[in-house]
Amino acid sequence: MIENDGTREISIELVKTGDLLRVLPGQQVPVDMQVITGETSCNESSFTGESVPVPKAPGDTMLSGTLNEHGLVDGRALSDAAGSTLQRTISLIEQAQAMRSPSQRLAERFSSRYTLIVITACVALFLYSWLIDHWPPFLPTAETRSAFYRAMTLLVVMSPCALVISVPAAILSAIASGARHGILFRGGAAVERLADVTTVAMDKTGTLTSGHLQLTKCETFVGDENDILTISSSLARASTHPLSRAIASETVRRHWPEKIATDITQVSGQGIEASIDGQRVRLGRRAWISEFCNGNAVQQAPQPEAAMSEVWIGSKNVLGRLLFSDQLRPETPKVLESLHHRGLHTIMLTGDRAEAAEAIASQAGVSAVKSGLTPKDKVAAVQQLKADSNVVAMIGDGVNDAPCLAAADVSIAMGLQGSDAAIEQADIILSDDRLEKFVAAYDLSRRVKKIMRQNITIALGMMLIMAVATWFYSHLHLAMGVAMHEGSTIAVVLNGLRLLRMKPSTKS
Repeated sequence: MIENDGTREISIELVKTGDLLRVLPGQQVPVDMQVITGETSCNESSFTGESVPVPKAPGDTMLSGTLNEHGLVDGRALSDAAGSTLQRTISLIEQAQAMRSPSQRLAERFSSRYTLIVITACVALFLYSWLIDHWPPFLPTAETRSAFYRAMTLLVVMSPCALVISVPAAILSAIASGARHGILFRGGAAVERLADVTTVAMDKTGTLTSGHLQLTKCETFVGDENDILTISSSLARASTHPLSRAIASETVRRHWPEKIATDITQVSGQGIEASIDGQRVRLGRRAWISEFCNGNAVQQAPQPEAAMSEVWIGSKNVLGRLLFSDQLRPETPKVLESLHHRGLHTIMLTGDRAEAAEAIASQAGVSAVKSGLTPKDKVAAVQQLKADSNVVAMIGDGVNDAPCLAAADVSIAMGLQGSDAAIEQADIILSDDRLEKFVAAYDLSRRVKKIMRQNITIALGMMLIMAVATWFYSHLHLAMGVAMHEGSTIAVVLNGLRLLRMKPSTKS
């Protein structure tokens, strides 16, 4: 940790958000941190599966658990140890392994009832062999057939071990396979539900676009540009919204001064309000600033270009606005094409202006667009889609996406840029923020359901065949029953483990 008089080593448990840290070449990054000085490359294969190191420069984020390849880097901690990406990933995997899917619960309920059927059938076969076929009830050696021997053979071949393991073998393999490729499922239920999705709703900024907004222009109405930038950077620190993150990155890059902001209030879907130098100041959407400030500067200001996003700053009067540009993710058109090829309907739900939303939607190839939405409006849109008999997956990353993530049948959050609120609500987390991983997750989910059906067919089929053979073929050897029972169990496990060898693909 960097202190006034130099550096000192501390336990990772003592690291707090905001601490200044130094990572030497060859060291693992202790917690998530934003680079302030220095350049390097990080090996992120433990999260993304990609072996090629990722370049890091001032303003970039280094993830906990990744390896600093060659450069000395100073940065600011973005989390403590418990809240780091590595620890969250470990916790999610542990939760996923403990949570049972609907098919697992159904198989377990069936198995409990099936056990009673098996015991009843064994008692019936014992009595039938003894009283009807006149077999001796018990004999001292297993080589000589008895009614008890025949009943025990039936008990072995009808044991539901293969059935019980048929679903978990596929689910756990899918969770492990997904984790290896940066797809974190929060339990088996998410794996199963994703295969049934018919409509995919997506946020714009940070989901369809890169989320790395670039400040292109600062317009001032009162004061000068430095005042606008100082106030903006002071307020942006309190938010995880992509626009706030863009301002924070520019603050680091351009060394903007900051003031102390107190009594901070964040209004979801609108912006941030705080006190700076004794005055209430807002940073946020056009309409929200307009209702707060005197004059009509907001109404008179022209709308920005279609592909631009704006954020306004106001106190008693409108102080100014910042204009940002955002780029469509390079993979987005291909991902949307892949989803459409799989028969999925896509829709963009965004709080941005209609012009900006339509411009991005046109480039991406989204089926439908709803713009200018508040978080409440997004929830209503998701609920309407569900009411129209759609199974809805929602992909988002911001605090304002959390309510509609909770409303969706399946929720997906971005792991790197995603807010804590979005990640907490998500059923599936794309740990490296690559949108094509959603296509891979969807395909994996469909494979899981196929393999589960195969496993259940194998387990039930083998039990039925062996049970009939034991009942009607009186001299079936117990060793044969054991071999067939264990063989079916091994078969379903190996069939489930095939998922570990499947590599994600976004090909149409």
